[in-house]
Amino acid sequence: MSLRQMEYFLTVVEESSFTRAAELLHVTQPALSHQIKALEKTVGGALLERLPRGVRLTPMGRAFLPHAERSVRSAAQARRAALAAAGAEGGELHIATVHAVAVGILPDVFARWRDAHPGVGLVLHEYATTEALDDRIERGTADLAVGPPPAHWPGPVVPIGEEEIVLVVPFDDRLAGRTSVRLPELADRPWVRCAMEPVVQGQAILDWACTRAGFTPRTAVRTEHTSTAVRMAAAGVGVATAPAHMVRGAVGEDCAVLTVDPPWRRQLAVFSRVELTGAAAAFTELLRAGWVHPAKAGSHHCGWGHGR
Repeated sequence: MSLRQMEYFLTVVEESSFTRAAELLHVTQPALSHQIKALEKTVGGALLERLPRGVRLTPMGRAFLPHAERSVRSAAQARRAALAAAGAEGGELHIATVHAVAVGILPDVFARWRDAHPGVGLVLHEYATTEALDDRIERGTADLAVGPPPAHWPGPVVPIGEEEIVLVVPFDDRLAGRTSVRLPELADRPWVRCAMEPVVQGQAILDWACTRAGFTPRTAVRTEHTSTAVRMAAAGVGVATAPAHMVRGAVGEDCAVLTVDPPWRRQLAVFSRVELTGAAAAFTELLRAGWVHPAKAGSHHCGWGHGR
């Protein structure tokens, strides 16, 4: 089978139509059908079921699809990596991460990259959860990922530093003059919960930590994005949790930031399916060199450094 045949197959699946796929690929419909049949012959069975209106995947096609996607993406990555390694115009580095890192850390890094490597473009892929991030990098969506290091990752993992999870309250809150707070002091407070909240030992961090502190958090509102949760907290809806780099660097000018005592910190890393070379290695080094470590508010951690 050829890479072209897999590209043709993916286009037919995406468009659910041989006619539209042929138009996008700038080939005739008979030529497209011939290539798909040749691919099916090589695989050993039908991948697509032809319907009066459109097509759908057969069981064999569903099994074949993710591998075809990975092969086509890997080929595209190979070309991008070669161009990027040479610093050539048209080279691209695809970076995957979670929303909070994209907002709170990467803008300054991207700006420094553009100054140092103007010929190599950057493409950012943002995901809501670490699970989605791990899945997409494993499937070859990006050249590297920035986020909490996944457990049992088969490829390279390069630690870049720690991020601290802090509490956010309005600037006129009774606790706003403090720099830190012990969690039991907030047992009677409402909370703004976020779908992007870090997970520790299978639980959202707030549920995990509050259970250990002897109470159940009372939820005032649930949001999808961390930035929304911070804005809600700043308005007085409830206490929110968020990475310190996001609150202090991006969306938190009219709110107060409290460190949890003992502090909540977790590792961040760059990880990839393949060895980090060329532009990927240069970006990783730029990220590590510019990392701002959280202030050490105490000598003890809360013990969840590698929670997802």
